[in-house]
Amino acid sequence: MAKRTASSRRTTHVLLAGAAAAAALLLPRRGPWRLVAGAAAAAELLRAWRQPPAPIIAAHPAALPETIRTARINGINMRWEEHGMPEAHDAVVFLHGLPTGPRLWRYVMAQVMRPGVRCLAWEMVGYAGSMREGLERNISVARQAEYLRFWLEHLGIERAIFVGHDLGGGVAQRVAVLYPEVCAGLVLVDCVAYDNWPVAPVAAARKVSGVIEKTPAELVAKAVKRGIKALGDKDDPVRRTSARLHAAPYARPEGPAALAHQLRSVNNLDTLNIASQLPDVRVPARVVWGEDDLLSLDSGEQLAADLRARLLCVAHGRHYTPEDHPGTVARAVNQVLTEAHYATAVARPFR
Repeated sequence: MAKRTASSRRTTHVLLAGAAAAAALLLPRRGPWRLVAGAAAAAELLRAWRQPPAPIIAAHPAALPETIRTARINGINMRWEEHGMPEAHDAVVFLHGLPTGPRLWRYVMAQVMRPGVRCLAWEMVGYAGSMREGLERNISVARQAEYLRFWLEHLGIERAIFVGHDLGGGVAQRVAVLYPEVCAGLVLVDCVAYDNWPVAPVAAARKVSGVIEKTPAELVAKAVKRGIKALGDKDDPVRRTSARLHAAPYARPEGPAALAHQLRSVNNLDTLNIASQLPDVRVPARVVWGEDDLLSLDSGEQLAADLRARLLCVAHGRHYTPEDHPGTVARAVNQVLTEAHYATAVARPFR
């Protein structure tokens, strides 16, 4: 038999107290049984009062289901998640970072997806389900931008709004600078920029990448899970589910080697060498940043200044803003979608 909840126990005690009180009223005023019934009513009310309050359970954020697509592009098996129709007039491309995958964006895409909008979460080569593809390849931020360009061409996407988190934000910056013709808008979320990376935990892990490579996969996955939980600002079922989700690929046989390779591929020159060109990016943009992220808020403020973008600072937010505060990120994406529409309309020549 299932255990009763605190709420049901409180209700039971209140009902018993009411019954005892009613019995007391029906019994003779000066009889001993009236005193007994009154005492019983008082006791049940006290028990009801002592029951802990029923927990308030927050609704789980809506998430789009996983819909993985695959294709062999320039000799690489690439993966991505896709929602919406190919003929949609707006494409939004979401880019994850280390150590996550396309599922990072499941809550954000649910609030951006609508008729006329196509949401695609590209999986960086060498991450999540593509770990094996990256083991013998260059998977730096700079090269990921090239792989992404190949993927866009394969899908026939001529222009898109790019939304990047962590390393994905560095990829988005390089695309906006090096391939401006494909960038219709930009949303950068707690991302690498300038020389704000690698943060101390990643730099320390990179130094022992040789040890990580030889560590049992199960232990590597547990370490990744702890790291993800530590960098979120919420300890709730959603955060714990996210940690398990993103750590799971590292439990595969190739997980330790893949993580070691990812760490060795971290190089802040990939953002430093295009930083001076960021002010030349002329598209609608937003910057979303957790106030307490290890990636300094100063760099988020500098990005906003260089891109002439509004900065949305998440009070007490940490690194995993797309999962901890998906509504804030989705609002920024939707604002850029609206502004990109307006910019296109203004630029369109009169006929």
